[in-house]
Amino acid sequence: MDLDQWISKVKDGQHLLEDELQILCEYVKEILIEESNVQPVNSPVTVCGDIHGQFHDLMKLFQTGGHVPDTNYIFMGDFVDRGYNSLEVLTILLLLKASLKKAFQIPRTDILRCIYNFLQVYGFYDECQRKYGNAYAWRYCTDVFDYLTLSAIIDGTVLCVHGGLSPDIRTIDQIRLIGRNCEIPHEGPFCDLMWSDPEEIETWAVSPRGAGWLFGSRVTSEFNHINKLDLVCRAHQLVQGLKYMFQDKGLVTVWSAPNYCYRCGNVASILSFIENMEREVKFFTETEENNQMRGPRTGVPYFL
Repeated sequence: MDLDQWISKVKDGQHLLEDELQILCEYVKEILIEESNVQPVNSPVTVCGDIHGQFHDLMKLFQTGGHVPDTNYIFMGDFVDRGYNSLEVLTILLLLKASLKKAFQIPRTDILRCIYNFLQVYGFYDECQRKYGNAYAWRYCTDVFDYLTLSAIIDGTVLCVHGGLSPDIRTIDQIRLIGRNCEIPHEGPFCDLMWSDPEEIETWAVSPRGAGWLFGSRVTSEFNHINKLDLVCRAHQLVQGLKYMFQDKGLVTVWSAPNYCYRCGNVASILSFIENMEREVKFFTETEENNQMRGPRTGVPYFL
């Protein structure tokens, strides 16, 4: 592998050859299988939310937060579907993971790769078919999803996870014991980490998503206290860039896809943990390429 050449190739808007993509995916799986369900990360590091296939906006994110390897990153959010360049987004993230290893983290997201109709609706399968002429590229990429770690923890005090908390998980050690080399189940603690959302309530409530739970201020406060955390950092929900919740601000949602679905008009953000774990938020708007794209063929209210 010539990772630098491949990175330049993808940044220039080209695709890897099919056999190159397969080699890359197999190599990244070898790296990921050695990582913990709660991967430790040292500050300084920059945390990012959902990207959703918006490749040009991802390039602007790197301009805003700093280019790798000068800046370390954790990407908590969905990489593919809805945007028109999911393949490019995922490929560049895998290339950076292969190149930087521990300095670049891409925890598990809520992608349900097993449901064919889901992926037809939201785009990644069709995009791979269109750009490679077959489903092999889609299969190589989605196989990697089963190896992604479940979360990351920054300096032992900030837990980064895609969705949220679970009534079956009280300690971080319980997350470490989950078997993750599989498709995301439809219920249980693994599912909850990917699908749950915070809500202005005290404890737990049924989620309208049909997976995961709604969890409130007391749940979050108790989880942070038990695990000696300052913050739960997550993605998964569209917000205007960044949103703290609860009285003690013990949880924050980071969203990194500006003008989501090319029609929502939102700003995006990244959250940096710098010296002494001080926090620095950087906001950015969509690129001109994003602004010129049309929205999806049909309204997709799912994440909205």
